[in-house]
Amino acid sequence: MITEGVNHAPTSTEYILHHLGHLSTSHQESIIDFTILNIDTVFWSVMMGIVGLTLMTVAARRATSGVPGRFQALVEMIFELVNDQSKNIVHGDRTFIAPLALTVFVWVLLMNSLDFLPVDLFAAFFRLFDMEPHFRVVPTADLNGTLGMATAVLLLMLYYNVKIKGLGGFLHELFCAPFGSHPALWLANFGLNLIEFVAKTVSLGMRLFGNMYAGELVFLLIALLGSTATWWGFGLHIVAGSIWAIFHILIVVLQAFIFMMLTLVYVGQAHQGH
Repeated sequence: MITEGVNHAPTSTEYILHHLGHLSTSHQESIIDFTILNIDTVFWSVMMGIVGLTLMTVAARRATSGVPGRFQALVEMIFELVNDQSKNIVHGDRTFIAPLALTVFVWVLLMNSLDFLPVDLFAAFFRLFDMEPHFRVVPTADLNGTLGMATAVLLLMLYYNVKIKGLGGFLHELFCAPFGSHPALWLANFGLNLIEFVAKTVSLGMRLFGNMYAGELVFLLIALLGSTATWWGFGLHIVAGSIWAIFHILIVVLQAFIFMMLTLVYVGQAHQGH
């Protein structure tokens, strides 16, 4: 959406609402709406996926058996971390699951890292063309994006439940666990299992979204300090921004690790029976 020029500087509320809006196929703004497409979320998700695949491909092609360089050492460290967690959690064929976990970790980490870009970078870029569209850079701060990834994990859970236990075994588990196989308990068992699958999916998406959305909001509040026409406001902007950016590094990495770990846990649970 392109807004017409205004003659006054935006208020704090207008500034925050503008930066939290999406470049979407609808003019209506909402936190979650599956009837529209957030173009910025899709664009940056795909771009970070391409960047992640490119980095992993370059690392694989440049890998040597001798003393590794810094980049190779970093990739090997991440690979060993993810592979060890995969071995500890998933007891079965990990031919697809281990690379999946590595892809999830790198992809989510790169998307989270976009939060370190200056909050007004793209707003300034669009103003060069006399445009002021809503545009958000961090895909994981969009609930549509995180719930989309969580739904993909749900589909993997269902797939491996059927693959490992067979369709009959999975249906038997749905209706006969955890309370027992008596017909009077089938409805209660199915309801509890259904709630479990929904809760896992929603909590997985909400956890990542909540942390990244809050981090993005804090950066916007800190940016407002720099807009004050006082030396102490600008000073607080620099100090607070630096401190929060350093602390946010931990959040960015930790949330990528947690999302990857929960993906492994949920897929690993599909390999086990009640």
